[in-house]
Amino acid sequence: MPHSAPPPLVGVAADTKVADDYTWHAVIDIYLRAIVTGAEAIPVIIPALGDDLDIDALLQRLDGIVLPGSRSNVHPETYGAPADPKAEPHDRSRDAMTLPLARAALRHGVPLFAICRGLQELNVALGGTLHPEVHEVEGRDDHRSALGPDLDTRFAIRQRVDIRSGGVLAEILGEQSIQVNSLHRQAIDRLAEDLAIEATAPDGTIEAVRVRNATSYALGVQWHPEYWVRTDRPSTLLFNAFGHAARAHRAKRAG
Repeated sequence: MPHSAPPPLVGVAADTKVADDYTWHAVIDIYLRAIVTGAEAIPVIIPALGDDLDIDALLQRLDGIVLPGSRSNVHPETYGAPADPKAEPHDRSRDAMTLPLARAALRHGVPLFAICRGLQELNVALGGTLHPEVHEVEGRDDHRSALGPDLDTRFAIRQRVDIRSGGVLAEILGEQSIQVNSLHRQAIDRLAEDLAIEATAPDGTIEAVRVRNATSYALGVQWHPEYWVRTDRPSTLLFNAFGHAARAHRAKRAG
């Protein structure tokens, strides 16, 4: 449904990729389209420039932040663990931007939606730690993506998550459990003190969190609602709720 006011501007954290001897700052197309269709917002790619980027000035102009998923993993040194080649690939430039960006967004009250790697970044940014390879932890399932000929197979909705009652996720979705497309290697180990668990997988893996005492939408999910945002009701509702929060922030910012 169209809105009378201009659409909110949502910043999306970029990965860095090297090709043709150039470093590129890029976001997967699916996330950008999900922000347009699901949140009814305009996506703006935030380059991974580290200290060269004035994050506080940027956040004064944005109405929401998305920390998207990526093939790369958060580097272990960011949460005090030794580097491990088998946990690669890494993207240190993205880490240097997203960790302070997450903290600053919360400080400024800018709505924050963290997806897959983004959830892991949020946990590390607030002092938590990660399992680099959660499928190697005794008693945990293999959460890596299914092999298949196309992305629809890879992102198939195939795993149950159980939603904690009384939380933000339960309020948005109105359900006790849903089926999701959770595919990842890293997962939360020690939960940051400022985070609360919103959903878990049957094996106990943390699948969604919220930021305690956040002044706006501040939610992280381990799965990929961006992929089926047009056809999967929970995915649609998550992006709708984020878009609503972004419009509220835009209105507040406009006075």
